[in-house]
Amino acid sequence: MRLSPSRVRDSQIASRDWEAFGPFTIQESWYSPRHGNFKMPGFNGLRVLSFESRREVRTASEEEQNLLREIVNNKFDAIIFMTGVGARALAEAVGVIATPEEFFSALRRTRIIVRGPKPAAAMRDFGVPITLTVPEPNTWREIVKALDEHSQTVPLKQCRVAVQEHGEPSPELYAALRERGAEVVPVRVYRWELPEDLDPLKRAIREVAEKKINVVMFTSSVQLVHALRVAEDIQLRQQFIDGLKRLMVASIGPICSEKLRENGVRVDLEPSHPKMGYLVKEAAERSSATLQSQR
Repeated sequence: MRLSPSRVRDSQIASRDWEAFGPFTIQESWYSPRHGNFKMPGFNGLRVLSFESRREVRTASEEEQNLLREIVNNKFDAIIFMTGVGARALAEAVGVIATPEEFFSALRRTRIIVRGPKPAAAMRDFGVPITLTVPEPNTWREIVKALDEHSQTVPLKQCRVAVQEHGEPSPELYAALRERGAEVVPVRVYRWELPEDLDPLKRAIREVAEKKINVVMFTSSVQLVHALRVAEDIQLRQQFIDGLKRLMVASIGPICSEKLRENGVRVDLEPSHPKMGYLVKEAAERSSATLQSQR
C-alpha cells in the first residue's frame, strides 16, 4: 500500500484496522497518545507504539504582559512568530491589556515574519498581513537567511524585534539578529515539560534498549532530550542510545537531526518536507530496505 502525505495527514490515525506486522515506535505526533498501540498503513504491518514524551505548559508571565503592551503601543519594528500555538496563546492572553481587535490592529501596523505554515494560518485567522514567510525547513538558519535576502523589506539595524519562542529559547537566532544591529526581545509563552504519566515513555525506552523496536521517529529535538532524561533516571541511558544506533531513526528536520547526532545517534531519514505526513510516508517507503541492510 502506497501512502500520499495528504492521506497520512487526513487520516488522523483514527482507525486501528490497517494491516500491521512488526515493532515500530513513533514519538507523539498528530494523534492522541491515548490510542496506545495501533496499526499504520505502509509499514508492512509494523506495530506502532505511541508514547508521549512532552507536554505543553503555558507560561503566562509579566514578561508576556510587557510584550503585549509594547505590541499594542507599536513599540516593535518587526515580530517573529515561531509557532501557531504561541501566536494564538498571545491573542488569548491580550484580554487584560486590550481587546483582541486592538491587538490584531497593532499587528497590522508592524512587519510580521512567520516561521512556516502554522503561524501563517494564525495570522490569516487574525486578518493580519504577513511580511515574510520563512521557507522550509523553517530553522533559525532559514529565518536569518530570509531576513538577509529581504533586508530592505525588513531592516534590522537599530530596529526592535520581538520573537515569540517555540517552547525553548533560540540563542543562535538572537545572536544573529543582534549581529545585524537589532534589539531582540524574546518571550516564552509556553514551555515543554515531561508528561505527567511517564510509564509509556519508560516502556518505550526499555523496548528500544532491549532491541524490540525496528524504527523510531522523532518529531522534535525536545523529545530526545526528554527521553534521555528519563532513560538516565531509570539507569538505561547508554542502553537506550545503543538501541537507537541499531534501528532505523527518522527525524523530522535538521534541528532534530543535529540533536540526535550530538548524542551519537545516526539519522537514516529526513523527509523531503519537514511535515508529519511526509515523514510517515517516506519512513514507510525506506524502512524495509534500511532494516534489511542493518541485519
